[in-house]
Amino acid sequence: MKKPLLATLAALGVAALVAPVTPAAALNTVDSGKLRQAVTVNGILEHERALYAIATKNDGNRASGTAGYEASVKYVTKKLKQAGFKVKTQTFEFPTYEELAPSSLSEVSPTAGAYESATVEYSGSGDVTGTLVVAGGTVIPPAAEPSSASGCEPGDFPAAPSGPAVALVQRGTCNFAVKVENAQAAGYDAVVLFNEGQPGRDELLTGVTLGTPVTIPVVGVSYATGAALAGQVDDGAVSVRVTTSTRSEIATTKNVLADTPKGRTGTTVVVGAHLDSVLEGPGINDNGSGTSTILEIAEQMKKLGYTKKGKLQRQVRFAFWGAEEAGLLGSEAYVASLSPEQISKIYANLNFDMLGSPNYVRFVYDGDGSETPQAGPAGSAGIEKIFDDYFASQGLETEPTAFDGRSDYGPFIAAGIPAGGLFSGAEGEKTEAEAATYGGTAGEAYDPCYHQACDDVSNVNAQALFELGDAAAHATFVLATSKSGIYPDGSRVAAPGKRVAKAAVELPYKGAHAVR
Repeated sequence: MKKPLLATLAALGVAALVAPVTPAAALNTVDSGKLRQAVTVNGILEHERALYAIATKNDGNRASGTAGYEASVKYVTKKLKQAGFKVKTQTFEFPTYEELAPSSLSEVSPTAGAYESATVEYSGSGDVTGTLVVAGGTVIPPAAEPSSASGCEPGDFPAAPSGPAVALVQRGTCNFAVKVENAQAAGYDAVVLFNEGQPGRDELLTGVTLGTPVTIPVVGVSYATGAALAGQVDDGAVSVRVTTSTRSEIATTKNVLADTPKGRTGTTVVVGAHLDSVLEGPGINDNGSGTSTILEIAEQMKKLGYTKKGKLQRQVRFAFWGAEEAGLLGSEAYVASLSPEQISKIYANLNFDMLGSPNYVRFVYDGDGSETPQAGPAGSAGIEKIFDDYFASQGLETEPTAFDGRSDYGPFIAAGIPAGGLFSGAEGEKTEAEAATYGGTAGEAYDPCYHQACDDVSNVNAQALFELGDAAAHATFVLATSKSGIYPDGSRVAAPGKRVAKAAVELPYKGAHAVR
């Protein structure tokens, strides 16, 4: 996947790669060219097609706890073993979820009428008619930027009425599980979650999860529906009916782990992507693209001899996570299984979750927190710089994206482990500025098939795989082979002109695609 460069860009790139400015920059003196040449779009797509074939033979999905996921585990394991890796699987329990019938939401009084709704994953099953109460922290009309903290504190819920009651809660700040937990603790019998209201956060609230089962009905609605209901509550009592039909049970699933030989430093770089899809579709972009990319990187590192004993500074552990779509449960189980000493030996985590979105942007996790609300743990800034410097050397711009807890880096950064990675975009809408920089169509979703049946082999952008796949290979190789580190003094790193990343962060990472 080597890209042709203009001579001037090449010269600038080489200068940037050899200039001894900071240890973070020194990491980039490692030449990843052979690996990037070997990692190809064709190789990635071969795996994508195999995963799609697995889904089509197994009810159209590869969700954890299903035959499609087990077949995906077997495929990845077989490919890794054929490449010469020793492969382990880590089994863990997780709650499965199934929607048995569509949800419903209707106003009973003062005006009868029905509203479009969607059952939130892990909602309880039930039929509740009760008084509607608006949670504190609700922001109507919405601010220009996401700012609602509706339902994030127990005090946001006034004491429930004596009869059945339904809480109306706006998206924002904390994850949905926290909001629902607070509502249920306050005595509410059902919860209606509505979108926050900004562009890309105003449509019907779907594709989100509570992470673990609850016993009360929980449905999602659009911002317009939530605002209309809240406005009626301002004028007087409103009664609504909420129905859901669901089933949850405890099942087992697996992570797949493949290690290179130990490196000279005795530390490990965990390179991860989630292997599961949602039940609604085959998950070929989300996250067949990340899975296929790191599988291709693993295969090519082996073929090139980079995984021979004594070749690496740091061991690489390729990790294929289960049950991400159920709440980051695979990566959470992995981190929870580690002793303090084992955690101390994890040098960094790279996370690749969606790399082929049709209307893509080159999002890089904002390790130093200079552009988004939350920095990663110390060292994350150095990882961000590896990606940014690489893309700059290729004449490609990038966009920072927040560590908002929506993917498998969450358990790692909560443990204080440096993290970074790439993301090509999901349900949000591409802006005019992004379209001008990256191409594509403004006003449309980065991935219009996100969490849908149409997330198939036609739903991946080969150019995105080309650019982000090379960057993933580069960062993996740099962290594995560079003799210098992401910490200038052995403890922390900061890019010039940017604030030092925090030593550790606490994020409400439970609930994949559910935070904020």
